[in-house]
Amino acid sequence: MRRYYWSFFTILILGILMTGCTTIYKSARDERSLGEQYNDQSITTSIRKKFTEDEKIKYFDISTYVYNGHVYLVGEYETADQKKQAVKLAGQVEGVKSVTDYFLPKKNVDTCGSMNNVELLAKVKKDLISDMDLSSTQIEVKALQCNIILLGLVDSADDIKKATTHVKNVEGVSSVKSFLKVKK
Repeated sequence: MRRYYWSFFTILILGILMTGCTTIYKSARDERSLGEQYNDQSITTSIRKKFTEDEKIKYFDISTYVYNGHVYLVGEYETADQKKQAVKLAGQVEGVKSVTDYFLPKKNVDTCGSMNNVELLAKVKKDLISDMDLSSTQIEVKALQCNIILLGLVDSADDIKKATTHVKNVEGVSSVKSFLKVKK
């Protein structure tokens, strides 16, 4: 029995370490306290739950980012009602201080498809990571219709400028929208 317990415990710990290393690293590098990270994750989970329960919302069309209670909704919409409903639902979640949205209308003819977005995302992340003067782990990157959206909390206005400049220099990027904020 004791041997079974230790084997189970060892496998459990290894599983947690293997799947959680990037999460632990990212959490440790995050400018927010663990309490703030927890609150933001709780808000994100509550918003995502509301989206799954609403018939108007296309769950997979909207990404949710939360920093110190400030919510950013990024995605595509088919109708103005979907957009309004998403913002309304997010604003109803306890702990939300503000809701900022960046939505693009869904296109029937997609000149920039999923593969283009994945390729751009990889190029942008590579450029951000390769800049050793930039704390790229603090920057979330979203590619949407070949537009790049930057989100997160960084150390300085110079970091915002550097990140934006890197993205603008990536071939194929249509535009750059930065929601990066300097930590306070």
